[in-house]
Amino acid sequence: MPAHQLPDDLLDGRVVFLSGGGSGVNLGIARVLADLGADLSLYGRTASRLDEAAEELRGRGARVVTTAGDVRSAEQVAHAFERTEAGLGPVDGVVCGAAGNFVAPAESISSNGFRAVVDIDLLGSFHCAHAAFGQLTRTRGSVLFVTGAQSAGAFAHQSHVGAAKAGVDQLMRTLAVEWGPHGIRSNSLLPGPVHDTEGMRRLAEGGSAPWTDSVPLGRFADAEEVGRMAAVLLSPLAAYVTGTVVHIDGGLALSGPALVNRTVLAPAPRV
Repeated sequence: MPAHQLPDDLLDGRVVFLSGGGSGVNLGIARVLADLGADLSLYGRTASRLDEAAEELRGRGARVVTTAGDVRSAEQVAHAFERTEAGLGPVDGVVCGAAGNFVAPAESISSNGFRAVVDIDLLGSFHCAHAAFGQLTRTRGSVLFVTGAQSAGAFAHQSHVGAAKAGVDQLMRTLAVEWGPHGIRSNSLLPGPVHDTEGMRRLAEGGSAPWTDSVPLGRFADAEEVGRMAAVLLSPLAAYVTGTVVHIDGGLALSGPALVNRTVLAPAPRV
């Protein structure tokens, strides 16, 4: 039995599409899925990063297709799903993980900046789920949205991300209702702070203590820990789970963002 304690053939023969799959949390998810037998389609904006990730995942035994494109383009996303089916077969699972983030007070964000995050996170998630629908009806597969703590708590300087992530979770719930009769499950995975990701490097630029002090388990997650829960939700182990937000946050949702906000909003020292 491997270290993750999941059957190493859990996802044998299954095809999973991952947006934003070339780095960060989504690559951590891809690594676990590959170890459990899945074949993978990676979609992202940087071809070189996708190629590097694909080489690693092939070394783990997965067949991998990569497509460079922008989740904000419905046409580009649809093309990626066509390439996926041609190269690997119809998808059994979709991980909507592409995301954008930057730190900014609400009064300082431009309309374009706010829209960019909503378009990547929310519209991009819709594009991926929408493009996958036809294939998922044939496989009776599932959609997994990767959201974030900002969807459940009010984090300072994250109004744009909070609005986008909350929208993603509500999209997930609606699809669970609409697509359930087609045999398609829809869930959200809500990670807390994850070690060595671009998002946390930006959010914890002033130091990680407010975050780790807010997490009852007292540490950041590894991306592979998020990946193991993703694998469960995409697998037959979760065959009766739909419309659910699963927190994998070390308990952050229980304590909330107060310590983080206090640090972010602390007044500048008087000179």
